[in-house]
Amino acid sequence: MNFQANPRSITFSPNGKLFAITDDKTIKIWKAPGFTREFSPFVLVRTLLGHHDTITSLNWSPDSRYILSSSKDMTVHINLVDRNEDESFSILTGHRDYVVNAWFSSDMKSIYSISRDGALFQWANSTYADLHGDSDTEMVDEEGNTIVRADKVRWRIQKKNYFNLPSTKVTEAQFFAPNNLVVVGFNNGMFGIYEVPSFTTIHTLSISQRKIDAVAINSTGEWLAFGSSALGQLLVWEWQSETYVLKQQGHYYDINYLAYSTDGQSIATAGDDSKVKVWNTVSGFCYVTFSDHTASVRAVEFAKQGQVIFSASLDGTVRAFDLVRYRNFRTFTSPTPVQFTSLAVDPSGEIVCAGTLDTFEIYVWSVQTGKLLDILAGHTGPVCALAFSPSGMVLASGSWDHSVRTWDVFGRTKHVEPFVHQTEVLAVAFRPDGKELGATTLDGQITFWDIGEGHIVHTIEGRKDIMGGRKIDDRTSADNAASGKCFNSLCYTADGSSVIASGVSKYICIYDVETSFLVKKFEISRNLALDGTQEILNSKKMTEFGSIDDMDSEGSDKEERYDRSLPGTRVGDLSARKSRREVKSNAVRFSPTGRSWAAATTEGLTIYSLDEDILFDPFDLEMDITPDAVLEALSEKEYLTSLCMAFRLNEKPLIHTVFEKIPPDSVSLVCQGMPEKYLFKLLNFIGVHMETSPHIEFHLIWVKSLLSTHGRYLKLHRGEFQPVFRSLYKGIHHIRDDIANL
Repeated sequence: MNFQANPRSITFSPNGKLFAITDDKTIKIWKAPGFTREFSPFVLVRTLLGHHDTITSLNWSPDSRYILSSSKDMTVHINLVDRNEDESFSILTGHRDYVVNAWFSSDMKSIYSISRDGALFQWANSTYADLHGDSDTEMVDEEGNTIVRADKVRWRIQKKNYFNLPSTKVTEAQFFAPNNLVVVGFNNGMFGIYEVPSFTTIHTLSISQRKIDAVAINSTGEWLAFGSSALGQLLVWEWQSETYVLKQQGHYYDINYLAYSTDGQSIATAGDDSKVKVWNTVSGFCYVTFSDHTASVRAVEFAKQGQVIFSASLDGTVRAFDLVRYRNFRTFTSPTPVQFTSLAVDPSGEIVCAGTLDTFEIYVWSVQTGKLLDILAGHTGPVCALAFSPSGMVLASGSWDHSVRTWDVFGRTKHVEPFVHQTEVLAVAFRPDGKELGATTLDGQITFWDIGEGHIVHTIEGRKDIMGGRKIDDRTSADNAASGKCFNSLCYTADGSSVIASGVSKYICIYDVETSFLVKKFEISRNLALDGTQEILNSKKMTEFGSIDDMDSEGSDKEERYDRSLPGTRVGDLSARKSRREVKSNAVRFSPTGRSWAAATTEGLTIYSLDEDILFDPFDLEMDITPDAVLEALSEKEYLTSLCMAFRLNEKPLIHTVFEKIPPDSVSLVCQGMPEKYLFKLLNFIGVHMETSPHIEFHLIWVKSLLSTHGRYLKLHRGEFQPVFRSLYKGIHHIRDDIANL
């Protein structure tokens, strides 16, 4: 469905029959499609006009008869949905700044509106006499004539409340009607919870250094979600117990590099915000952040079976982080200040190498002692890529001097083999057997070299494959915009038969090395807010001063356009968007399992997988999952549901009760329907419970059924389930020894 404009707000009516959407100053009410298949399910019911500036919010009345719209023209409109009803719409005026949001109370007797300057108004639909207790409706004019004042029933201001926070603006607000709670987010990163109509402050907390852009309340009003786009923060807060349910923050600018751990369960990312983050590939959560660097981090690598992370930064340091104690235990520096742009760690994890941007040298350190072992010189341009061969005996380096060099780091001869290209080299990668080397260049080519013979084996012309997408300021069409398209990241598959490459484009390509054929092309984004995603530009938006999309909107805030950076600062506010960001992928890597791959794109870290179970499913906790509900499901013989609910609550006595009550005949059926995300908890519980329980055959039935039903999944994720397998092995051998002693 195309709305022919940029939708700013969309909301369903409480009865689910309609939904309203606003683009700029117009509200369109559509009929919501049903469950029956129709030729044209979307029907436009009504178009509402009247606002003179951008509409900021839409909210329905509880009976779905009215819709409230607030705008930057400092008014609130009460619109009637059904045009056949004999009522006129009302306009509420009185705010001195644009209105952020407005809502009906649950009984529809009051309306609450909040403006950016921190004013919260309560409106009532009554006469002036009833509202102020003034029954005198007569007044005398200048000539002494008595005039009867027409006191009609209409919406009037009943009460004015102010937050009284100096130099603070309201950026977002939401209302929970059942409890009359207003949740307000401010531009200084603070939020507050207030009870209306008494305007009692329940709770205030500062959660960010930047403004809060989004606020949401769950259906029961117990969890509050806050989002800050400037820092990429997401926070879920349980306000009654004052505890964090979820707290996440991504890189708030480009991700420069990524690396998989050896088991494929974690991904490390390096960002322009000088941070190194480690993510769980299954849950999608960042579970540790290292902020020791003081400048952009350009490369990151895992070592020591995924227990150590190395990172190289433009601040002139290479740091080693311990993932057991979560600390920076080693820092490698150079004799003279340099900027590191590339990194490589040998397979044993004993040697770390880093390439520089300014001196064109490669520094080699010992991880054990932290001493500088060697400086490899020879390149005449910045060293932008490094890679160790799988054997660890050969180091390959790619440079802007049009060459790839292989170095014998551990040998006495220090033999150097150069491979010359036509243009600048951007990325290098070894085939898993170490006999072939791939390199990408600025002209969009991927060149494959035989390491032993020193000649070119295959060449892939990739510029045509990643061509596509037109920028706003491009003077050529997307079909002719191949200039500047190139691959800046390259990675082999586990068997070495294919490579995946990404670059300054909205496409990521997978090639077959032997035939040089394009196997698959992925489009990483269709976000129209990014530059380079559209194939055809709208000529109506082009003016003599440039594209309209590239200009400040009519109603944009002046505060957001101010440049508050101090004079002389070399690195300003990286989160301040001075121009449209270009769609691209800075790094791409295959998982060691071969079932997924990840890309560091403009929109963040993206994971593509063949396994459908890798979904973002952070919490399955619901308000209706209680111990009583678990026991009730168990009494109704819903064994699978009760066991899953018990695992969600994670109470061992409750899990033990449900587990023991499941009949042996139903074990096979329960195992077939068991979600894969609960396999670890179930197998771990069986392994621990097996050592103390007398029900030997019962546990063996469980183990056999689970391995038979989920064998393929357990094999693919054997690294994750290794502790569970050891526990089961120990428990079964303990039972065997006990039986043998009888």
